[in-house]
Amino acid sequence: MAVATNTKSALQRQLREYVNAGFSGIYIQTQEPDEALREIRSDLDVAHWAAYTFDLDHGSAILGHDTGDNNPDPIGVLKNLSKKRAPSDEGAVLLLLPNFHRLLGDPAVVQTMHRAITKGKADRKFVVILAPVVALPPELEKAFVVIQHELPNREALLKVLEGVADENDIPADDDELSRLLDAAAGLTRYEAEGAFSLSLARHGKLDVSVLWELKANMLKKTGTLELHRGTESFADLGGLEALKAFCSKALKSSSSKARPRGVLLTGVAGGGKSAFAKALGNETKRPTVTLDFGSLMGGLVGQTEENTRRALEAVDAMAPCILFCDEIEKGLSGSMGGANGDSGVSSRMLGTLLTWLNDHTSDVFFVGTCNDMTRLSQVSAGAFTRAERFDGIFFIDLPSPEQREIIWEMYVKAFGLENDATGDDVNDINWTGAEIKSCCRLASLLGVPLIEAAKNVVPVAVTSQETINALRYWANGRVLDASKPGIFVDNGTAPPSQAPRWRVIRKAAE
Repeated sequence: MAVATNTKSALQRQLREYVNAGFSGIYIQTQEPDEALREIRSDLDVAHWAAYTFDLDHGSAILGHDTGDNNPDPIGVLKNLSKKRAPSDEGAVLLLLPNFHRLLGDPAVVQTMHRAITKGKADRKFVVILAPVVALPPELEKAFVVIQHELPNREALLKVLEGVADENDIPADDDELSRLLDAAAGLTRYEAEGAFSLSLARHGKLDVSVLWELKANMLKKTGTLELHRGTESFADLGGLEALKAFCSKALKSSSSKARPRGVLLTGVAGGGKSAFAKALGNETKRPTVTLDFGSLMGGLVGQTEENTRRALEAVDAMAPCILFCDEIEKGLSGSMGGANGDSGVSSRMLGTLLTWLNDHTSDVFFVGTCNDMTRLSQVSAGAFTRAERFDGIFFIDLPSPEQREIIWEMYVKAFGLENDATGDDVNDINWTGAEIKSCCRLASLLGVPLIEAAKNVVPVAVTSQETINALRYWANGRVLDASKPGIFVDNGTAPPSQAPRWRVIRKAAE
């Protein structure tokens, strides 16, 4: 749906600047070529431009005309560019080529385009490609400048909404309307129009859940991002009080002058790092977008870097949101060289991510997890963990006795085990929250007392004792404590004879 705007868009401003500067090869990366053409068309008279379009379906046509000459000859239209005339001596001629990147594999097309761009610099004749991806052969890379056509902002989405829904259907409450537009962020105008229409057809009103449904499907098509829509909350997560308070306060007090960047979580496997990231989105009423580093790897030269850029651009468009990256050290292992080297692909992917972490201005809160900080700290001589990449790096240790008691009570209730009458102590020395949950799940699944189910649980503190000790040694005095305010201090593990036990709580008979 076309949406008229009263002010010039970023695309219009940039295109005008590049044309005035004489860049005769311009590449517009856009997911909405029709909208980009509309914006260019609205600027023609003011800028004194003559604009023509070409595609394989209609052939060559004047911009804005529905019919063309039906001549699908890309070489011919490039050669004829020199014959076109501008409206005035100060004007320019633009040849607009939607989705022309598909034709750049033909050497004859590439050669003809290079000649047209070279000659056009003196004649003020401009070749403008519009495509969803930047795909230029080496011969044309230096001949083009790239403009990023942004997805619609909230003002544009509101105009799309006003064109679809009746005035009575649009929420009068500002907060409700804001949540609706936030849910539509990251969609194209076409997708947003479809989502609003589907919501009205399905529910008879504008429902945020429909937009999340379509947005989840949109992200699945990228193959790199996934929208998490679980029901987790901080109430389902025992302990980590300092981390919860830090992130909640940072996101609540977010402003344009001091916008939170994110946190990096390290610590014992099963300590709740991933669960926290998923719960944070629900607590702050933001969507949680999961990025899988492994899915970014491509088989062609440059594909991994392009996948990374496109994924981060999609995340920026969805702001405000939580970006969750699990087990970062595994995805970036190739950047550490050695036997695991991958010809620099991981290093370039890391460079793109580091640049985004440092420079992005969108309201995206990054939550990364890492089970082995000794490996991650080696990446780029610690560049990943330096100040201003994150707001804080937190260490999640094995839960304390008090935290374990809270976790036990939470999962005993969740699995309906309040009537468990073993009367015995469950030996939970150095158990993680995941192991307590596993014990309760097995007790419910097998129909046995907790003391019996516990025999099937071997804690990670036993299977990976050396690893945990190494993690604690590294974290001691270096990072923040997720459970209490301040720097993490390793006080050692209590001897088994002093370690507390959790006694199964019986329901009071009376």
